[in-house]
Amino acid sequence: MTSLIKTENIKKIFDNGGLETQILKGISFEIQEGEFVAIMGSSGSGKSTLMNTLGLLDKPTSGKYYFEGLDTGVLDDDKLAEFRSEKIGFIFQSYNLLERTTVVDNVLLPATYLVNGDLGKARMKAKELLEKVGLGARMDYNPNKLSGGEQQRVAIVRALINDPKLILADEPTGNLDSKSGKEIMEILQELNNEGATIMMVTHEQQTAECARRMLRIKDGLILEDVKIANRRLAVNGEYNK
Repeated sequence: MTSLIKTENIKKIFDNGGLETQILKGISFEIQEGEFVAIMGSSGSGKSTLMNTLGLLDKPTSGKYYFEGLDTGVLDDDKLAEFRSEKIGFIFQSYNLLERTTVVDNVLLPATYLVNGDLGKARMKAKELLEKVGLGARMDYNPNKLSGGEQQRVAIVRALINDPKLILADEPTGNLDSKSGKEIMEILQELNNEGATIMMVTHEQQTAECARRMLRIKDGLILEDVKIANRRLAVNGEYNK
């Protein structure tokens, strides 16, 4: 496997009217291509701030973040936006779908930001991916006509549309019942088996154990970095054990 991302002593400090709060206190790790890594921690541990940093949605106060060997700190805001669109796919807990836009057009949104992107080709790909996740008959529906699990499947397809190097999933099962959560984790595991690199934030132990590696964070520091030798499988009901 080849190194995809690397962080060196990442720190993040928020300044609220002169009152500084340090959220990340020195985060260092490396992720290889093809890994499925869970970032596990309770509320306030710093896991969401770390995810925003990895997704280039926020900049660290200090430290280095390398993506495919590139120091992302040298990129200006425009280059960061372009890099983010090309390299990273996002899956959010609250789906973040446009309610008055069809499923297929929601999926196509990231493709509209690509420089020299082929929207015709992207539309064909969107339809193929929606068929693959069982939403072929709902392409022209608006999201409010779908269940929570179906909306999250749309969000997964949207994350895949630009062939990202990294998929970031922020509490992907947080708003779902156990059956829908199992289905979403099964899709993520299948994508990882096909070679996708996935990083997932969660506060749920059984969800984290569906990954292949877990980073446990507390108070802005990594307390544990372990391989999951016998990960839970989201098939045959094993996810719910």
